[in-house]
Amino acid sequence: MCYKRISLLAPALVVLGLTAHPAAADEFTKEELQKWRQQFRTVVEKGEKLFHSSELGSNGHNCAGCHPDAANTHPETYPKLQKQLGQVAELRNMINWCIENPLEGKPLPLDSEELMQLEAYINWERRGVALDPGKH
Repeated sequence: MCYKRISLLAPALVVLGLTAHPAAADEFTKEELQKWRQQFRTVVEKGEKLFHSSELGSNGHNCAGCHPDAANTHPETYPKLQKQLGQVAELRNMINWCIENPLEGKPLPLDSEELMQLEAYINWERRGVALDPGKH
């Protein structure tokens, strides 16, 4: 008898639970959004400078030598199996591979600001392209 009541009430409780606390995104002021967009833009600009700089390597080359305007970097496809690394990798792993190999430099720490700036620039250049993780 008790189970019958619970089974009759269950759908009502589910509906009540879904409507009692509607999900809402945080709201931000126009000033906050403008400030945060500018901070992001600054990170992208620093990444662009690094991407075009020879300071990441030891042989005078830079990322833009092979990837003008971040061409053929395809950040939207990561994580994916990366042949050069022989494993599923994230974009940051491939950036470090390029720094170590073609640029003959030292890899950046995975939590470094410089690596985040490079990723921000590469992603910015590919903005608008649909995510497609795992694609080759």
